[in-house]
Amino acid sequence: MSVLTYPEAVGVGLLQGVTELFPVSSLGHSILIPALLGGHWKHDLDVSADGSLYLNELVGLHLATALALVVYFWRDWVRVIRGLATSVTQRRIETVDQRLAWLIVSACIPVAVAGVALDKVFRTTLGKPVPTAIFLALNGIVLFVTEQLRRGGSGRRRAGAVTAPGEEHLSAEEQSDLRITRMTIRQAVTIGAAQILALLPGISRSGSTISAGIFKGLGHEDSARFAFLLATPVIGGAALLKLPPLLGAQGDGLRGPLLAGGVAAFVAAYLATRYLVRYFENRTLIPFAIYCSAAGLGSLAYFTLA
Repeated sequence: MSVLTYPEAVGVGLLQGVTELFPVSSLGHSILIPALLGGHWKHDLDVSADGSLYLNELVGLHLATALALVVYFWRDWVRVIRGLATSVTQRRIETVDQRLAWLIVSACIPVAVAGVALDKVFRTTLGKPVPTAIFLALNGIVLFVTEQLRRGGSGRRRAGAVTAPGEEHLSAEEQSDLRITRMTIRQAVTIGAAQILALLPGISRSGSTISAGIFKGLGHEDSARFAFLLATPVIGGAALLKLPPLLGAQGDGLRGPLLAGGVAAFVAAYLATRYLVRYFENRTLIPFAIYCSAAGLGSLAYFTLA
């Protein structure tokens, strides 16, 4: 069994922190880049190798990403937790905070069930460079199609994207929450279920949920915000499930590098979130679609022709 070195851990942490939030697939890049670099990187960072703890290490680094999301959205999480608590104690769902809390809870259920049931099949059986490159290219196509359908007047309009009369005094975050909570539980569950696709290496979690949000009528900014809120409990919970093997004898020699990688992932994820929240205020998924398609097809050509 290979041991993760400090340079590998920091490099993977920086990569994971950025690509988990950008709609370009964290797992896909964590498989493709070591394979492209070759040498000890390819040997040490192989998800599909027998006895490899690389997947546990990757998901463990997600805990740092989840913490970065909590820090960035801490005010929102205070309101969401308070809304959930008051909803349970008062047995009602009336306020924006209460509705948002239950939308998040409902939307996380499908991927939680699928993650437990299908995680090993999706990530290890398909966690090889060639299928990962194919899925990354498909991820780019999905992002591109999403934008084309939205622009083409297919009926999928940005519901509530314009501030309604009487809401001008609210903060931008509160206005976004109002628009998000106009969705039904069924719509939220559909958006949350899109995260299941991210179990396929090369398919982006944030890209899937943002695209699904746009299909359900949200704008880019609101879709990204809802995607980041959904990602926090999902990736945090997955990380906690994968950590136990790393805390026992199997984790000897790994905990130091993982701590360094976690710090790198936290910083990268926080900066990525800060950038993307501003980016999606007035920009689209097209640049990410072009990148994923080019990177996926280029990697596929390399691994099949080299």
